[in-house]
Amino acid sequence: MSFPSPLIINLAPTGMVPVRSQSPHVPLSPEEIIADAVLCAQHGASMFHLHARDADGVPTDDAATYESIIRGIRAYSPELIIVTTTSGRRSPEVEKRASSLRLHHSLRPDMASLTLGSMNFAREASLNSPDTIMQLAGIMQELGIKPELEVFDLGMVNFAKVLIDKGLLKPPYYFNIILGNPATAQAKLLHLATIVADLPPESIWSLGGIGRYQTAANGLGVVMAHGVRTGLEDNLWLDDERTTLATNAQLVARVAAQASALGRPIATASIARNMLGLASRVSL
Repeated sequence: MSFPSPLIINLAPTGMVPVRSQSPHVPLSPEEIIADAVLCAQHGASMFHLHARDADGVPTDDAATYESIIRGIRAYSPELIIVTTTSGRRSPEVEKRASSLRLHHSLRPDMASLTLGSMNFAREASLNSPDTIMQLAGIMQELGIKPELEVFDLGMVNFAKVLIDKGLLKPPYYFNIILGNPATAQAKLLHLATIVADLPPESIWSLGGIGRYQTAANGLGVVMAHGVRTGLEDNLWLDDERTTLATNAQLVARVAAQASALGRPIATASIARNMLGLASRVSL
Protein backbone atom coordinates (compact mmCIF):
# COMPACT_ATOMS: atom_id res chain seq x y z
CA MET A 1 0.00 0.00 0.00
CA SER A 2 1.27 3.48 -0.88
CA PHE A 3 0.88 6.23 1.71
CA PRO A 4 1.15 10.00 1.17
CA SER A 5 3.80 10.41 3.91
CA PRO A 6 4.73 9.22 7.38
CA LEU A 7 1.70 9.70 9.62
CA ILE A 8 1.46 12.81 11.82
CA ILE A 9 -0.40 12.09 15.07
CA ASN A 10 -1.99 15.25 16.48
CA LEU A 11 -3.22 14.93 20.08
CA ALA A 12 -6.04 17.14 21.40
CA PRO A 13 -5.81 16.17 25.08
CA THR A 14 -8.23 18.48 26.88
CA GLY A 15 -10.47 20.78 24.85
CA MET A 16 -12.96 23.21 26.35
CA VAL A 17 -15.83 20.90 27.20
CA PRO A 18 -14.84 17.66 29.03
CA VAL A 19 -14.90 17.86 32.83
CA ARG A 20 -13.69 15.60 35.60
CA SER A 21 -17.19 14.34 36.38
CA GLN A 22 -17.38 12.91 32.85
CA SER A 23 -13.99 11.23 33.00
CA PRO A 24 -11.18 11.08 35.56
CA HIS A 25 -8.69 10.87 32.68
CA VAL A 26 -9.17 14.39 31.25
CA PRO A 27 -5.97 16.35 31.97
CA LEU A 28 -6.87 19.79 33.35
CA SER A 29 -3.92 21.23 35.27
CA PRO A 30 -0.70 22.19 33.50
CA GLU A 31 1.05 19.30 35.24
CA GLU A 32 -1.55 16.80 34.03
CA ILE A 33 -1.49 18.12 30.47
CA ILE A 34 2.32 17.99 30.38
CA ALA A 35 2.36 14.42 31.75
CA ASP A 36 -0.18 13.29 29.14
CA ALA A 37 1.75 15.00 26.35
CA VAL A 38 5.01 13.32 27.36
CA LEU A 39 3.39 9.89 27.58
CA CYS A 40 1.61 10.34 24.23
CA ALA A 41 4.82 11.52 22.58
CA GLN A 42 6.36 8.22 23.62
CA HIS A 43 3.49 6.47 21.79
CA GLY A 44 4.06 8.50 18.60
CA ALA A 45 2.25 11.83 18.91
CA SER A 46 4.30 14.69 17.48
CA MET A 47 1.75 17.54 17.57
CA PHE A 48 -0.25 18.80 20.55
CA HIS A 49 -3.40 20.91 20.21
CA LEU A 50 -3.64 22.60 23.60
CA HIS A 51 -6.42 24.20 25.62
CA ALA A 52 -5.69 25.62 29.09
CA ARG A 53 -7.89 25.40 32.17
CA ASP A 54 -7.79 27.46 35.38
CA ALA A 55 -7.56 26.08 38.93
CA ASP A 56 -11.30 25.31 38.86
CA GLY A 57 -11.06 23.44 35.56
CA VAL A 58 -12.70 26.26 33.58
CA PRO A 59 -11.27 27.12 30.12
CA THR A 60 -8.93 30.10 30.34
CA ASP A 61 -7.05 32.42 28.00
CA ASP A 62 -4.44 33.11 30.69
CA ALA A 63 -1.07 33.43 28.98
CA ALA A 64 0.87 32.36 32.08
CA THR A 65 -1.00 29.05 32.16
CA TYR A 66 -0.14 28.38 28.53
CA GLU A 67 3.45 29.36 29.24
CA SER A 68 3.62 26.78 32.02
CA ILE A 69 2.27 24.01 29.78
CA ILE A 70 4.52 24.85 26.84
CA ARG A 71 7.59 25.14 29.06
CA GLY A 72 6.94 21.69 30.51
CA ILE A 73 6.44 19.99 27.15
CA ARG A 74 9.49 21.65 25.61
CA ALA A 75 11.59 20.66 28.61
CA TYR A 76 10.91 17.06 27.56
CA SER A 77 11.42 17.66 23.84
CA PRO A 78 11.72 21.05 22.11
CA GLU A 79 10.95 19.47 18.73
CA LEU A 80 7.37 18.50 19.64
CA ILE A 81 4.95 20.73 17.74
CA ILE A 82 2.87 22.95 20.03
CA VAL A 83 -0.49 24.24 18.82
CA THR A 84 -2.59 26.57 21.01
CA THR A 85 -6.25 27.29 20.54
CA THR A 86 -7.82 30.57 19.46
CA SER A 87 -11.32 29.13 19.82
CA GLY A 88 -14.40 31.33 19.58
CA ARG A 89 -16.56 29.19 21.85
CA ARG A 90 -15.95 31.32 24.97
CA SER A 91 -14.87 34.79 23.91
CA PRO A 92 -15.40 36.95 20.82
CA GLU A 93 -12.46 39.24 21.69
CA VAL A 94 -9.54 38.77 19.32
CA GLU A 95 -6.82 39.74 21.80
CA LYS A 96 -8.14 37.32 24.43
CA ARG A 97 -8.25 34.56 21.86
CA ALA A 98 -4.71 35.41 20.78
CA SER A 99 -3.27 35.65 24.31
CA SER A 100 -1.13 32.51 23.98
CA LEU A 101 0.38 33.74 20.71
CA ARG A 102 2.22 36.68 22.27
CA LEU A 103 4.42 34.71 24.64
CA HIS A 104 8.19 35.17 24.63
CA HIS A 105 9.73 33.73 21.46
CA SER A 106 11.15 30.65 23.22
CA LEU A 107 7.70 29.77 24.58
CA ARG A 108 5.61 30.86 21.63
CA PRO A 109 3.56 28.05 20.03
CA ASP A 110 4.66 26.73 16.65
CA MET A 111 1.08 26.77 15.41
CA ALA A 112 -2.35 27.99 16.47
CA SER A 113 -5.85 26.87 15.58
CA LEU A 114 -7.78 29.00 13.11
CA THR A 115 -11.39 27.94 12.65
CA LEU A 116 -12.48 29.12 9.22
CA GLY A 117 -16.12 29.95 9.93
CA SER A 118 -18.91 30.10 12.48
CA MET A 119 -20.89 26.99 13.32
CA ASN A 120 -23.02 25.24 15.90
CA PHE A 121 -21.76 22.43 18.09
CA ALA A 122 -24.18 20.12 19.88
CA ARG A 123 -24.91 22.62 22.67
CA GLU A 124 -23.24 25.90 21.78
CA ALA A 125 -22.01 28.04 18.93
CA SER A 126 -18.48 28.85 17.83
CA LEU A 127 -18.50 32.38 16.47
CA ASN A 128 -15.84 33.28 13.95
CA SER A 129 -16.66 36.34 11.88
CA PRO A 130 -14.68 36.97 8.68
CA ASP A 131 -13.00 39.98 10.28
CA THR A 132 -12.03 38.00 13.38
CA ILE A 133 -10.57 35.18 11.30
CA MET A 134 -8.53 37.63 9.25
CA GLN A 135 -7.30 39.47 12.35
CA LEU A 136 -6.18 36.21 13.96
CA ALA A 137 -4.50 35.10 10.73
CA GLY A 138 -2.71 38.45 10.59
CA ILE A 139 -1.44 38.11 14.17
CA MET A 140 -0.17 34.60 13.44
CA GLN A 141 1.58 35.81 10.31
CA GLU A 142 3.17 38.72 12.21
CA LEU A 143 4.48 36.40 14.94
CA GLY A 144 5.65 33.59 12.66
CA ILE A 145 3.01 31.11 13.86
CA LYS A 146 1.56 28.68 11.31
CA PRO A 147 -2.25 28.36 11.39
CA GLU A 148 -3.78 24.98 12.05
CA LEU A 149 -6.74 25.41 9.70
CA GLU A 150 -9.82 23.91 11.32
CA VAL A 151 -12.34 22.69 8.74
CA PHE A 152 -15.77 21.39 9.68
CA ASP A 153 -17.50 22.01 6.35
CA LEU A 154 -16.80 22.69 2.68
CA GLY A 155 -17.32 26.45 2.89
CA MET A 156 -14.45 26.69 5.35
CA VAL A 157 -12.08 25.40 2.68
CA ASN A 158 -13.26 28.17 0.40
CA PHE A 159 -12.58 30.76 3.09
CA ALA A 160 -9.03 29.43 3.38
CA LYS A 161 -8.67 30.29 -0.31
CA VAL A 162 -9.90 33.81 0.46
CA LEU A 163 -7.13 34.11 3.08
CA ILE A 164 -4.59 32.76 0.59
CA ASP A 165 -5.67 35.36 -1.97
CA LYS A 166 -5.19 38.07 0.68
CA GLY A 167 -1.69 36.83 1.43
CA LEU A 168 -2.56 35.75 4.98
CA LEU A 169 -1.65 32.07 4.53
CA LYS A 170 1.56 30.57 3.20
CA PRO A 171 2.14 26.97 2.03
CA PRO A 172 2.33 24.27 3.03
CA TYR A 173 -1.18 24.62 4.46
CA TYR A 174 -2.17 22.37 7.34
CA PHE A 175 -5.88 21.46 7.39
CA ASN A 176 -7.49 19.67 10.30
CA ILE A 177 -10.71 18.13 8.94
CA ILE A 178 -13.15 17.27 11.73
CA LEU A 179 -16.18 15.10 10.90
CA GLY A 180 -19.27 14.07 12.83
CA ASN A 181 -20.34 17.33 14.46
CA PRO A 182 -24.17 17.42 14.27
CA ALA A 183 -24.34 20.75 12.40
CA THR A 184 -21.49 20.32 9.93
CA ALA A 185 -19.92 17.67 7.69
CA GLN A 186 -20.65 14.09 8.69
CA ALA A 187 -18.37 11.07 8.88
CA LYS A 188 -19.28 9.95 5.37
CA LEU A 189 -16.94 9.27 2.48
CA LEU A 190 -18.88 11.65 0.23
CA HIS A 191 -18.51 14.53 2.69
CA LEU A 192 -14.81 13.84 3.21
CA ALA A 193 -14.07 13.39 -0.49
CA THR A 194 -15.81 16.65 -1.35
CA ILE A 195 -13.75 18.56 1.21
CA VAL A 196 -10.43 16.94 0.30
CA ALA A 197 -11.01 17.42 -3.44
CA ASP A 198 -11.36 21.17 -2.87
CA LEU A 199 -8.21 21.68 -0.79
CA PRO A 200 -5.69 24.03 -2.39
CA PRO A 201 -2.39 22.72 -3.77
CA GLU A 202 0.42 22.20 -1.24
CA SER A 203 -2.02 21.12 1.47
CA ILE A 204 -1.28 18.73 4.31
CA TRP A 205 -4.48 17.33 5.79
CA SER A 206 -5.32 15.52 8.98
CA LEU A 207 -8.54 13.72 9.89
CA GLY A 208 -10.45 13.57 13.16
CA GLY A 209 -13.94 12.61 14.29
CA ILE A 210 -16.19 13.77 17.10
CA GLY A 211 -17.53 11.31 19.66
CA ARG A 212 -18.34 7.87 18.28
CA TYR A 213 -16.95 8.88 14.90
CA GLN A 214 -13.40 9.31 16.16
CA THR A 215 -12.27 5.69 15.77
CA ALA A 216 -13.51 5.33 12.20
CA ALA A 217 -12.18 8.75 11.19
CA ASN A 218 -8.78 7.92 12.66
CA GLY A 219 -8.71 4.60 10.83
CA LEU A 220 -9.56 6.31 7.56
CA GLY A 221 -6.92 8.94 8.25
CA VAL A 222 -4.26 6.28 8.83
CA VAL A 223 -4.97 4.94 5.34
CA MET A 224 -5.55 8.16 3.37
CA ALA A 225 -4.50 11.34 5.16
CA HIS A 226 -1.18 12.93 6.05
CA GLY A 227 -2.19 12.76 9.70
CA VAL A 228 -4.86 12.06 12.26
CA ARG A 229 -6.21 14.02 15.19
CA THR A 230 -7.20 12.10 18.28
CA GLY A 231 -7.70 12.76 21.99
CA LEU A 232 -10.16 13.29 24.80
CA GLU A 233 -11.16 16.72 23.49
CA ASP A 234 -13.19 14.94 20.81
CA ASN A 235 -14.10 11.62 22.42
CA LEU A 236 -14.01 10.28 26.00
CA TRP A 237 -14.64 6.61 25.22
CA LEU A 238 -12.40 3.78 24.09
CA ASP A 239 -15.27 1.78 22.56
CA ASP A 240 -18.39 2.65 20.60
CA GLU A 241 -20.56 0.95 23.23
CA ARG A 242 -19.25 3.49 25.80
CA THR A 243 -18.33 0.90 28.39
CA THR A 244 -14.70 1.96 28.89
CA LEU A 245 -13.41 5.50 29.40
CA ALA A 246 -10.30 6.16 27.35
CA THR A 247 -7.01 7.81 28.21
CA ASN A 248 -5.16 9.98 25.75
CA ALA A 249 -2.32 7.46 25.71
CA GLN A 250 -4.72 4.65 24.74
CA LEU A 251 -6.16 6.70 21.88
CA VAL A 252 -2.70 7.55 20.52
CA ALA A 253 -1.46 3.98 20.97
CA ARG A 254 -4.47 2.67 19.01
CA VAL A 255 -3.68 4.97 16.08
CA ALA A 256 -0.03 3.90 16.18
CA ALA A 257 -1.10 0.24 16.21
CA GLN A 258 -3.38 0.79 13.20
CA ALA A 259 -0.49 2.38 11.32
CA SER A 260 1.88 -0.41 12.32
CA ALA A 261 -0.57 -3.06 11.15
CA LEU A 262 -0.67 -1.41 7.73
CA GLY A 263 3.08 -0.87 7.57
CA ARG A 264 2.81 2.90 7.72
CA PRO A 265 5.62 4.75 9.54
CA ILE A 266 4.81 7.33 12.22
CA ALA A 267 6.23 10.79 11.68
CA THR A 268 8.70 11.88 14.31
CA ALA A 269 8.45 15.49 15.45
CA SER A 270 11.40 16.38 13.20
CA ILE A 271 9.78 14.76 10.18
CA ALA A 272 6.45 16.46 10.94
CA ARG A 273 8.22 19.81 11.21
CA ASN A 274 9.81 19.27 7.81
CA MET A 275 6.45 18.33 6.28
CA LEU A 276 4.84 21.48 7.69
CA GLY A 277 7.68 23.84 6.88
CA LEU A 278 8.44 24.56 10.54
CA ALA A 279 11.95 25.43 11.69
CA SER A 280 13.70 23.03 14.01
CA ARG A 281 13.68 24.20 17.63
CA VAL A 282 16.79 22.21 18.47
CA SER A 283 18.82 24.63 16.36
CA LEU A 284 17.16 27.80 17.64
